[in-house]
Amino acid sequence: MDDFVCNKLTEWGLSELIDRFKDHSMDKESLYDLDDQDIKDLIPAVGPRAKFKKRLKQLKEEQNTNQEAANSPVPVSPATSDKGKRNLDLQDESIKKQQPNKRQRDKKTQSYTESVILSDVKDIMGSVLKKLHHQDKTNLNNFLRTKIHDLKTDKKELIGVFGRTGAGKSSLINAVLGEEDLLPSGDVIACTSVMIKVEANMRSSKYEADIEFITSEEWKDEIWTMKQFLGNADEEWQKDADCRDVVEKLSALYGEEWKHKSPENLVDVKYFSEIEEFLQSQRKTLTCGSAKELSAKLVRYTRSTSRRRQGEVTRCFWPLVKCVTVKVPNNDLLQHVTLVDLPGNGDRNKSRAKMWKGIVGDCSTVWIVTEINRAASEDDAWEILESTCSLMGNGGQCQRIHFICTKSDVIGGSNDDADVRARIVQRNATAKEEVIVEYGSLNQVKKHFSDDCFKVFTVSSDEFLKGQHLNPEDTEIPQLQDFLKGLNDCHSETLNYVTGAYGILSLMHGANSTEGNGKKTDVCAELENNLSHQLGQVKQAVEDAHKAFETRLIEGVEKSQSSCERSMSSFLYSSARGFHRTLKCVVQKDGVHKTTKGKQINLNVKLASWLTDGIDEEFRKTFPNEGKCGSFNGVISSFSLDTERLMKENQSPKLQLIFLKTEEEKMKTKLNKTVRERKKTIYNSLTETIEKTMLDCYKRAAEFSGPDSLKYMRDTILEHVRVSKDMMFEEAKAAMLKLLNDLKEEILKTLQETLEESIELSLKTDDNSIPDVPDELEKVLKYYNELKDNSKELIFQLG
Repeated sequence: MDDFVCNKLTEWGLSELIDRFKDHSMDKESLYDLDDQDIKDLIPAVGPRAKFKKRLKQLKEEQNTNQEAANSPVPVSPATSDKGKRNLDLQDESIKKQQPNKRQRDKKTQSYTESVILSDVKDIMGSVLKKLHHQDKTNLNNFLRTKIHDLKTDKKELIGVFGRTGAGKSSLINAVLGEEDLLPSGDVIACTSVMIKVEANMRSSKYEADIEFITSEEWKDEIWTMKQFLGNADEEWQKDADCRDVVEKLSALYGEEWKHKSPENLVDVKYFSEIEEFLQSQRKTLTCGSAKELSAKLVRYTRSTSRRRQGEVTRCFWPLVKCVTVKVPNNDLLQHVTLVDLPGNGDRNKSRAKMWKGIVGDCSTVWIVTEINRAASEDDAWEILESTCSLMGNGGQCQRIHFICTKSDVIGGSNDDADVRARIVQRNATAKEEVIVEYGSLNQVKKHFSDDCFKVFTVSSDEFLKGQHLNPEDTEIPQLQDFLKGLNDCHSETLNYVTGAYGILSLMHGANSTEGNGKKTDVCAELENNLSHQLGQVKQAVEDAHKAFETRLIEGVEKSQSSCERSMSSFLYSSARGFHRTLKCVVQKDGVHKTTKGKQINLNVKLASWLTDGIDEEFRKTFPNEGKCGSFNGVISSFSLDTERLMKENQSPKLQLIFLKTEEEKMKTKLNKTVRERKKTIYNSLTETIEKTMLDCYKRAAEFSGPDSLKYMRDTILEHVRVSKDMMFEEAKAAMLKLLNDLKEEILKTLQETLEESIELSLKTDDNSIPDVPDELEKVLKYYNELKDNSKELIFQLG
C-alpha cells in the first residue's frame, strides 16, 4: 500500500482500515478504481463503509475540479447553464471579446496555486499523522495528533437577501450567479414563509435541492390556531389581510376541502402521500440535470402558483416547508459563500422564526433589494432594515449593508441607444444619492452600523444578460460578482492551515534536537512570565468593559421601571381597526407577531428597549463587527508571548518558539471567533430574559375569548408588567453581566491552559519517540514563505 492511500484513510478518520487496505495491496490508482462491490468486500461494517464512500466521492470530484482548473487557466464567466452561456455570448460586440485583466488572471492563478498548496500540505500532514499513528502513545505524541486534527479550513460567508415580493430578488441572484433559470420568478407569487439557501454543490455535478419541513406536530398546532382564528372571525373581519393570509395557506395545501374538515381530519396521512418525508421528519431531496428543471420542481415547495390546470387542483406544499437549500454545481462564486433569500421580518411559525433569527444573526453581509423607481421612499425596504438592525448589528456579525436598486434599465422616453444609456446612468446616480441621504436619517440603524458599512448598487439583471442599452459594468452585476469573488478568496484560510502545519512540523523537528537544552529552561521561564503578564492585561481590559456595561445597565433598569407601564398602555389601547384580533395573535405567539403587511410587533423588544438603547453605543465599541478592535477582540489581538524577540536572542530553541508563535496566532483566531459568536448571545439575552418573564402572562391572556376578551387581555398584561417590573429588568441586567463574566473566564482559561500545555510539551518534554520530519518541514516552509509573499503582494496591490 502506498503513502497516498494511508494518508487519506488517516485524514478521513478511518485509520483502523489501514491494515485491511494494506493486506489487499491498495495503491492510489486502485483506490480511484474501487466500485461499490469492492468497497463492500473491503469494509463490511455499514458505518465506516458509508463514511468511506462519501469521502472517496469527494476526492474524485476534487480531482476532476483540479484537472479542469489546470486545463482552463483563463477564468470564465460564472454562468454554468447553457442558456446562461448563450446569453452572455450575445452581449454587445464591443465588449464580447474582453479578456480578464492581468490582475484578475494573476488572482485566478494564485487561487489555483493556493488550492494546490493546501491539498499538498494536507497530504503531508496526513503522512505525518500516519507516522505518529505507529509510534508510542506518549503525551507529546497525543498532543501532536490532536493539533494535526485541529487544522481546519472551514470559511463560510453568509449573505442575507431581503426584499418584498416583486422586488427582483430571484432575478438578481440568478444574474449574479450566471444561472438565469435557477430560482423561479415572474409568473408566480412569492411565498414569504420559505427561506431559500443557495450554495455550492461540492459533491455532485447535478442541481440539487434539500427541502426541510416543519414537524407534523407544529403543523397540527398551526392548523388548530388557523381554524380557531377563522372560526371566530365576523363577516367584516373576514375581509382583513390576516384572514386572507390564513385562507391562502390552507387553500394552497388542501384546496377547498379545509372549509369542511376539522383540524383532526386535516392531518390525515392521505394529504401527505406525495411528501412522505414530512410524516417521517426527513428531508426531501430533488436532483436534476439543469437549473431550469430544478426550478420547475421547486415551485410547489416555495411559491403560490395557479392551482387549477385543466380542471385539476395543483397542491402546493410551501406551508409545510421550513427551508430549501439549493445546491449549484461548478460555480466558483459559491465556493465559500451561501446566499439566503429571506422573508422580511421572520415568520409566524415558531421554528421558522427561530431559524430566520439565527440566519440573520450569522450574515456577514445583507442585500436589501428594492425597485429603483421608489428606492428612497420604499417603506418595506427601510422597515426591514430598521426592524432587523439590532439582530444584524450588535446582536449579529454583519459588516456590510448593500442596498440594491433593481430594474435600473426600466425607463421611459426615447429609444435611441445612446440617449437611453445616458438617462439610465444619470437616473442611477440620482437614486444612489437619495438612498444615501435617507440612510443618514436612520438614527436607530446608525447605532449599529457606520456610514462606511453602507453601499448602494443600481442593477439590471435583464440588461446584464441581454445587453441592449447598457454595458455589463453599467448594470453593476459584475461589481456584485467581484464582491463574491473577494469573499471566496481562501488565502487567509490556506495561510492559517499552512502556518499551523509549519508550527507542528517545527516542534517535531525541534523535539529531535538536543542542542541548547540548558537554554530552554531560561526561555521557558521568560515565556511563563510573559504569559502571566499578558493574562493580567486581558483580565483588566475585559473587567473595564464589564464595569462600563454595568453602569449603563443600571441606568437602563431605572428608565425601564419608570416608563414600561406608560409605553405598554400606549400600545395596548391602540384604536386601530381589529386591534383585539391583532393582540390575540401577539399573546398566542409569546409576544411576537408578524402582520401580513410584513410589520413585526414584538412586545419583548419593546420592554427591553430602554436597556438596549442604553448599551447600544458601548456594545458596538466593545464588540465591533469590523476588524480586530474593541475591548475583547482588541486585547486578544494584541496578546503576545514575545516569541519574535526570543527567537532572535535564542537560536537553539528556535523551532519550538516557531511552534509557540503559530500556536498563539491560532489561539487568537479561535478566540476572536468565540467572541463573535458569544456576543450575539450576550446582546440578545436582555430581550430573551424579559420574554421568559412575560411568558406566563401571554399564556393567561391568550385564554380569554368572547366580547370582553380585549379588556381582559389588556388588564392581564398591564398588571403583570406592573407587578414584575421591579425584578424583571434587574434579572435581565444580571443575566447579561453574568454572560459577560463567563466570556471573560473562558477567554482567560483557554489562553492559560492552552499555552501552558504548549510551553510544557515543547520546551520541558524529552521524547525521542517522535519521528523526525526534516523533508516535510522543508516543503511546508517553502509553501509558508510563498503564501507570506503573496500576502505582501496583495497588500501592495490593494494599497
